[in-house]
Amino acid sequence: MKPENNRSRYHYKIASAKPRSILIKNAPYLISANERDEVDVTADASVYIENGEILAVYARGKKHGIVKETPDLIYDAGARGGVVLTPGFVNSHAHPTMYLMRSAMLLDYGQHLDETIAKMPLWQKHITGSALATSILGDLTEEQRGGITTTVNHNAVFNEVDEAAELTGQRIINCVSAVSNTNPKSSLDTALAYFRAEKRRLSKGGIALHYLFKVDEELLRRIKSSQAEDGILLTIHFAESQGVAEHCVRKFGVRETKLLQKYGLLNELTLLSHVLHVTNKEIEVLVNARVGIVHLPTSNSIHKSGVFDYPTFAAFGGAPYIALGTDSVVSKSRLDLLTEAFQTRMTHLPEYTVYYEELFKMMTVNGARILKEPTLGRIAPGFSADIAFWKLKDRGFLPFDANDPKTLIGNIISHGGRSARDLMIDGRFVISDRRHNFINESALLEDIQKAHMEVRARVELEKVGYE
Repeated sequence: MKPENNRSRYHYKIASAKPRSILIKNAPYLISANERDEVDVTADASVYIENGEILAVYARGKKHGIVKETPDLIYDAGARGGVVLTPGFVNSHAHPTMYLMRSAMLLDYGQHLDETIAKMPLWQKHITGSALATSILGDLTEEQRGGITTTVNHNAVFNEVDEAAELTGQRIINCVSAVSNTNPKSSLDTALAYFRAEKRRLSKGGIALHYLFKVDEELLRRIKSSQAEDGILLTIHFAESQGVAEHCVRKFGVRETKLLQKYGLLNELTLLSHVLHVTNKEIEVLVNARVGIVHLPTSNSIHKSGVFDYPTFAAFGGAPYIALGTDSVVSKSRLDLLTEAFQTRMTHLPEYTVYYEELFKMMTVNGARILKEPTLGRIAPGFSADIAFWKLKDRGFLPFDANDPKTLIGNIISHGGRSARDLMIDGRFVISDRRHNFINESALLEDIQKAHMEVRARVELEKVGYE
């Protein structure tokens, strides 16, 4: 076998043929949680894949019997210093439609979250048509650069997100808004219709609520029935600001935790994002209900929202149900989870240390757990072949303690924020040799700039004071 197009790591059995069987050979290190939920670093690891599923993981010199003698593609993970393999990261909360709002400094002039949120629709209502498609493509490709292979979209927009996901090869969970300011036609019926409809294989559906004080109790009853009948995920911006918490009390007479408890929505199918303004007793209730928690420390800081009480959640045993998300470019410097993991660690120091192994799980198995995706988040037999490839001979990894390669976990997080060398989703290389295989990113960047200026001009016509 010879490399195709001088890509020295890629050795195809038949040039240009779509490979069904792939051997990732001799990676110096593989980082993944194991079946005991412990993060291991395996040296000299090989991974064998067929039809998008990992069938074998084994060490050098211990070839597994299931591995074909001549697979369709051999990826030489040991060449030129080698690569480190990790599971593709799981982004448990994102707003891909907002990508064109990067540099929209209008949003910076609010002193509190509620002021900032009130200004967002001024931009969002003008991101439509081709600008919307460009925005979503920009978001998903940037996420992929950061090793993210699964994205939870919290939005009223889903068809356009699916189209962009198909173009980029991204795995998507579209949680469709049951109530939306930007799209009044979006409803629970819309979300359920999408959930039940036939979709691309890498897309799934769910329900999103932006704020609980904007819904009525009948809607909560219907959502509970839908969870019971369909096992559908529900994701909510929860206790994101003191003002939001107070709005809920004024409307319903109870706090958000009690409201969800009343309608049976504190369960393993519910994901809560932010979760800042809660009491210790409420944290205990949330942990006991095993709701999924999405920690967004960068967003919380930029929006001046508050600080997530990770130590108390961990003390009650809730750490396995805490994952990470990017939120959007409005509240995140770059759409990757490595910097978000590092921000998590920094946020809780000096009073509390979130260990690197826990941060790694928040990007991988914890996200898969709260999303009810049992074949994601690990590199192991029976799991989907969603894998990120990181160059080992890199200032972010080196130096490390060769006698204790777990130091690589700390390095990739504390010195992270860089791009994956290669990226595989469902057994298909989306990025090879740092080039996207399906999207011309150079042309996309030009489209993004053009669309941004067009949207900015439309916002200006409304005589909005900004910058």
